[in-house]
Amino acid sequence: SLETTRVENVPAACNILQQQHGQGNDRFGSGYRDEILRPLVRPYAGAVGPGPGFLLMQDNARPHVAGVCQQFLQDEGIDAMDWPARSPDLNPIEHIWDIMSRSIHQRHVAPQTVQELADALVQVWEEIPQETIRHLIRSMP
Repeated sequence: SLETTRVENVPAACNILQQQHGQGNDRFGSGYRDEILRPLVRPYAGAVGPGPGFLLMQDNARPHVAGVCQQFLQDEGIDAMDWPARSPDLNPIEHIWDIMSRSIHQRHVAPQTVQELADALVQVWEEIPQETIRHLIRSMP
């Protein structure tokens, strides 16, 4: 259970959460395929319809470009937008995640379990001023 899963430090806990959500190197590409692409993207793409009705937008994160994911998209006939290498982050949530990560790392007592980390993330999220979020959104081109 989340409450009994011990973590040695916040980076390790973040790695656990990233792995559980399909982020990581190529071996986690299958996790991204099985946890995101197959159950979420495929049904949505099917509902939108074939052809120009649906275009998947994802960055060049390692799971997104993993061979198993690229093969899955090709097999399912799902087109993905070309994404330039080293492109700037145009999604404000990436910056919010950075703010949250820095805030968690600055705590005097690091979360010791995944549940404590999840609780801390909720608390940090709720502490981000709305003006910070508005500023990030306005800064996007």
